[in-house]
Amino acid sequence: MAQHNEFVVVDNGSVTTPLGFRAGGLHCGLKKTQRNDLGVIVCDVPAAAAGVYTLNAFQAAPLKVTKESIAVEGKLQVMLVNSGNANACTGKQGEDDARTMRSEAARMFGVPDHYVGVTSTGVIGELLKMDKVTAGIAGLPSRVSATDEGGDQFSQAILTTDLVKKTICVKLTVDGRTVHIAGAAKGSGMIHPNMATMLGFITTDAAISSAALQKLLNESTDTTFNMITVDGDTSTNDMVVTMASGLAGNSELNEEHADWEAFAAGFRYVGEVLAKAIARDGEGATKLIEVSVVGAESVEAARAFAKTVIGSSLVKSACFGADANWGRIIAAVGRAGYPVNTETVDIRLGDIVTLDQSRPVKFDEEKAAEYLKGDFVLIHVDLHMGGCSATAWGCDLTYDYVRINAAYRT
Repeated sequence: MAQHNEFVVVDNGSVTTPLGFRAGGLHCGLKKTQRNDLGVIVCDVPAAAAGVYTLNAFQAAPLKVTKESIAVEGKLQVMLVNSGNANACTGKQGEDDARTMRSEAARMFGVPDHYVGVTSTGVIGELLKMDKVTAGIAGLPSRVSATDEGGDQFSQAILTTDLVKKTICVKLTVDGRTVHIAGAAKGSGMIHPNMATMLGFITTDAAISSAALQKLLNESTDTTFNMITVDGDTSTNDMVVTMASGLAGNSELNEEHADWEAFAAGFRYVGEVLAKAIARDGEGATKLIEVSVVGAESVEAARAFAKTVIGSSLVKSACFGADANWGRIIAAVGRAGYPVNTETVDIRLGDIVTLDQSRPVKFDEEKAAEYLKGDFVLIHVDLHMGGCSATAWGCDLTYDYVRINAAYRT
């Protein structure tokens, strides 16, 4: 187990590790392969719930339904997800289908409709094969379990072009009681979250109100999921939902609680690990790129500079080609939309200085190329304008990205 100041990473933990949660998945026939394409997280009790959603104007039908559910009591007990079909841009029929998924899941798990959230991921603009979906939902109750295997089956069910499952679990002490925070996510392409095809699910057994959970999710999303990009495209289906069972037995968490900062640190860590895993698994990617911006005049400016650099197709291509072309980085800084002192910018690739006070520095090209060939690249930008900073994550742009997306539907 990896030890942090406030929490410990739980080896092989999953969304079922927090008390009260079960999960599972199966193949219902939405995907052409035999991979799971329908999954569910179930809580033994109504769980405090919070969500953040894409800002794309064309929001998929399931997002509307999930928002409606949470709005009733701020609680969820069942979170249903399908992959292989986004149920986006499908009109009234798509909304009817999303509500049918909600009502069928409610019936199978014996809960009110508004305790069910629904989300989908996959191809946009195609109607769901509801005969397969409803048959699959009927089979889910026998597939859910509180074991890590249940969490694993769920994690498989949410994947589309992802190459790997993305999960994390931590534990900490609140009021002398053990509290777990766990997460699972999917995302590989059409990744440029603006929330708050990227989905995230966070479970915890902490006792916390829906309002406090929503505020924490909003704040942590701004520094984690909203700071990644793969291709600059914001999906119609982006969503992160968190559920808190309250079964750990602690006194209700809020910002006045003595253990709030420890819990918030663990929560943010879960989001960061999942976000970085999505960036690392970008379609066709060979490396994770981290852009660290310091010396900005505001947090908003720092975030804009970091995301502009990480989102630059030219920067991403240079990293893929192991070309230490710092000119592409400074050009991205200059178009980020915030004022910049063009005389004071420093740039480093790892520990290799390429620009000092906006002046080129002679550096070892071979050493820089060797650094860029690794599976992790750090781009450090110091603006020397203020005391604010931000970090963004992304991946390189490769031939395989074009190959995958040139034939995504076919």
